[in-house]
Amino acid sequence: MSQPFYVSPVQAMKDRADYARKGIARGRSLVALECADGVLLVAENPSRTLYKISELYDRIAFAGVGKYNEFQSLKIGGVRLADLKGYQYSREDVTANGIANAYAQTLGQVFTHEMKPYEVEILVAQVGADDGEPNELFHILYDGTVMDEHGFTVLGGQAETISSALDDQYETGLDLAAAVKLGAKVLGDGQASAPPADQLEVALLDRNRTGRAFRRIKGTELEGLLG
Repeated sequence: MSQPFYVSPVQAMKDRADYARKGIARGRSLVALECADGVLLVAENPSRTLYKISELYDRIAFAGVGKYNEFQSLKIGGVRLADLKGYQYSREDVTANGIANAYAQTLGQVFTHEMKPYEVEILVAQVGADDGEPNELFHILYDGTVMDEHGFTVLGGQAETISSALDDQYETGLDLAAAVKLGAKVLGDGQASAPPADQLEVALLDRNRTGRAFRRIKGTELEGLLG
């Protein structure tokens, strides 16, 4: 009778983590920046119909990198959770913190107990309702680890290189045009120039809007901001 193949729990977790990280690294990067107008999200994405960045609730956005079908299913689950909580209680009870914790539990459960981990990193961002209220950026990894970010965060692809560039160039209180240019510039690091407007997906959680703060920036508006 053959003996079952044994892999130590430590090695199994390491193998899962390596598998997920390699899958995520093959994708293109995404950055989120706090700016004077709210929270700006910029991603390399040539597709006009398959979005990495989406509205999740009134003042909350979702962004994902890695395997598209996996982060898309997470987005749908987050929208349903937010809608249900807002309906049962009140719209003010729906927060990025609560949704991020739910995502962390789901990803942690999949990473620990399923055959294959999700090859995704996701971001849940919430813009403050007024100038005195801080923004929230929750970066959630493939294993359910949650990081509360401030100023900016980078997901997927060449995250370390882009984070290093932002450490040197990011400034608090950037206006919208400066934030868009910086996001495009760091995504194009190592290339002759930043990606053109038609290769970028850009959205803003607009602090100055009441109700639904999410809006996409594209077309002539994006071209104008890129200069």
